[in-house]
Amino acid sequence: MSRFASFREFYPFYLSEHRDPVCRRLHFAGSTLVLLVVAAAIATREARWLWLAPVAGYGFAWIGHFAFEKNRPATFRHPLYSLAGDWVMYWQILRGRLRM
Repeated sequence: MSRFASFREFYPFYLSEHRDPVCRRLHFAGSTLVLLVVAAAIATREARWLWLAPVAGYGFAWIGHFAFEKNRPATFRHPLYSLAGDWVMYWQILRGRLRM
């Protein structure tokens, strides 16, 4: 298992594990659903919605990895950096700095 001294070192590796456009689209869809689930929980004041957030986020991402990238999600080896990478990639795609 490789070690990264910082997120800055990790992120290029993270992107290399997300080369397939379908995988990136699935990550984007899952992250969008996470935001919608959190918004629904806040709007309805029902915390029970929140159990759907990891299901939506990881479910879509892992389908992308296992079915399209054919690799093992970075979450298994680098959970915190991977979570941060998901959101950095999401915002870069949203702002047009990274192709979906």
